[in-house]
Amino acid sequence: MRFSVNVPNFGDFSDARNVAALAVAAEEAGWDALFLWDHVVHRKDSPRPVGDPWMLLTAAALATTRIGLGTLVTPVPRRRPHQLARQVATLDRISGGRVVFAAGLGGPVEDEYGSFGEPTDEVLLAERLDEGLGLLEAYWTGEPVTHHGRHFHAEDVALLPPPVQRPRPPVWIAGFWPHRRPMRRAARWDGAVPLFESAGHGSAPPVDELRDLVAYVRRHRPGDRRDAPFEVVVGGVSPGQDAAAARDVVGPLRDAGATWWDERLPLRDPRLSHLGTVLRRAEQGPPRL
Repeated sequence: MRFSVNVPNFGDFSDARNVAALAVAAEEAGWDALFLWDHVVHRKDSPRPVGDPWMLLTAAALATTRIGLGTLVTPVPRRRPHQLARQVATLDRISGGRVVFAAGLGGPVEDEYGSFGEPTDEVLLAERLDEGLGLLEAYWTGEPVTHHGRHFHAEDVALLPPPVQRPRPPVWIAGFWPHRRPMRRAARWDGAVPLFESAGHGSAPPVDELRDLVAYVRRHRPGDRRDAPFEVVVGGVSPGQDAAAARDVVGPLRDAGATWWDERLPLRDPRLSHLGTVLRRAEQGPPRL
């Protein structure tokens, strides 16, 4: 099992220097990855400083040498695929091939999309997500791309240089369980980042629900992908230095099929975007199983 630290791209973490400091501490303490949220406003009724996640992660990449870097998650439907492909490829090259790309619809939809005149119909956004993911994969080959889809177009264009990772960075897909469609989408890619309706952000999911999700994804893996590695990312708050308590929290989830534990505070915790709090937890190191 691998372990990551998860923080929003607002509050203290809108400052690239703070994100870089956290990345260094996490790397030194033995964490495997640092993941940032990807919001433009998050919630309009709570204005706060917000940083661009790809610039924040660039600062982290330049300050570290080993730790994985990425977003949890990037809303592909509100981005132009060619620009996003370029950002991800650039970060992958700067970091020496350490990027994980996680994608989803994002939200809150009214705040993050509607505020800027973007569509808010989730069916349409799901179409844009699937079409955008296909385009990203094509752009990351470095080969010329021609595409005439319902939502996006490209005419004989090659985006160079491609990412370091070949054939592309790993792609994880987010969604709420027990909704099936996002997990069927995830089954076509390299990993699932589920949130659970029965457990909020920052709370470990019920083991039986995770087991059901893992079995569902396995049943829907395409034949040519069935034996390929597949990551299942769950998270919450784990005990910092109590190995027995950490085993009680994380161990059953690992046994149910989780391959990553993502350390994250609850959404409503006032310390969620506080550097000092997250830094202290990061310095304690990942759960000891």
